[in-house]
Amino acid sequence: MSVTPPHLGRPEGRPLPSQALPTQGLAPSRVRLPNGATVLARETRKTPAVAINVAIRAGSIGDPADELGATYMLSRVIDRGTATKSAEAIADELDGRGVSLTISVTRHLFTLFCTCLAEDFESVLALVGEIVQAPSITNEELAIRKGEVVTGLRQDEDNPAVRAVERLMSLLYGPDHPYGRRAKGTIESVERLTRSGLQELHSQRFVPSQLTAVVVGDVETTRMVDIASSVFGSWTAPPPPPLTLAPVTRGTERRRITIPMMNKSQAEIAYGFTTIRRDDPQYYAFSLLNNVFGQYALGGRLGDSIRERQGMAYHVSSTLDANILPGPLVVRAGVNAANVERAIASIDAEVTALRRDGVTARELAESRQYLIGAMPRQLETNAGIAQFLQTAEFFGLGLDYDVRLPDYLSAVTLDHVRVAAQNYLDIDTATIVIAGPYAE
Repeated sequence: MSVTPPHLGRPEGRPLPSQALPTQGLAPSRVRLPNGATVLARETRKTPAVAINVAIRAGSIGDPADELGATYMLSRVIDRGTATKSAEAIADELDGRGVSLTISVTRHLFTLFCTCLAEDFESVLALVGEIVQAPSITNEELAIRKGEVVTGLRQDEDNPAVRAVERLMSLLYGPDHPYGRRAKGTIESVERLTRSGLQELHSQRFVPSQLTAVVVGDVETTRMVDIASSVFGSWTAPPPPPLTLAPVTRGTERRRITIPMMNKSQAEIAYGFTTIRRDDPQYYAFSLLNNVFGQYALGGRLGDSIRERQGMAYHVSSTLDANILPGPLVVRAGVNAANVERAIASIDAEVTALRRDGVTARELAESRQYLIGAMPRQLETNAGIAQFLQTAEFFGLGLDYDVRLPDYLSAVTLDHVRVAAQNYLDIDTATIVIAGPYAE
């Protein structure tokens, strides 16, 4: 039975009625270009460098049904040549400036990130822009990267931790749902990928209206915006075809699956629930709940019980991934196969206690202090600021979110946390996967 949560203010990040508009904080400059691209710039004097974080709303949810893993594969080849530069020329240009370009894919975002010297900012951003807009995707590079990805998939299939989490997500969301399928695809789907298919995916999904470029560092804000505008402002492409995501259905019964891997030395447990969207009013209560449950200190309550007091886990923690759709809360534990039943029983006991009693006043205060205190550490570097601003932009949290976040966390009460636990955590609807040298 669902319990209505107490009011926590505006989940999308707008000020609570009692709050005045902030007068300090990051306060980045935000510009929407005529072609729909967004530029966020923040000048800092921390170091003579600039962090570049370019994200396109073109994550793995856009993989065609018959080309699973296409977006991940694109991330492996996109920097291996452009319309005017070879893979070697790109590598030489980056290496010559001491720049390492990192490319990552999540369900919703395709991100390119690097840090460069302030004096190299214009040239490096121009190169990143060319990689984003005009990759060549040659057959030769595709063949090489296919081999690497297939090798990685085979390694994943031999990894109990990966197998457990992937099967858990498939059970929670369904094997055909973008949240439930493997972002890297399968060996069979990867081997079917073609240059023309990746080019089509790029032309449809990589468009200016889906791009946000965040630049943070030792360059004047107006100059950063002007350079980003010159790199991305002339790019033209129609909006992408709309994507329809199936709604998420919460579990109604307890499910337990075993993946026997008898040649392994330890068992991996993945235990979870579907929970909330990022814009849910309970998000801040859930963040604090998760911190108490499986994050704070050496793994929260889970770490204290299963690892420290009972000494039967090599690792144990929980993670919350609230997203555009209701995301999962996942407990992961690595244990000796002889301790699987005890470990699951202990997780059940901690879930039951949270649902019944919530958290203590001391736990709430310490977790709140920890999360608020972590913000300055996250924002110590240009890269940390750029990632924070990119996340805030993606979820529509506002340019002053760094100022308001402590107030949102401070507004959470013991009742808020208890209600969040009662609404979503129930051992009778838990999904559990065990992978390793264990058989039912």
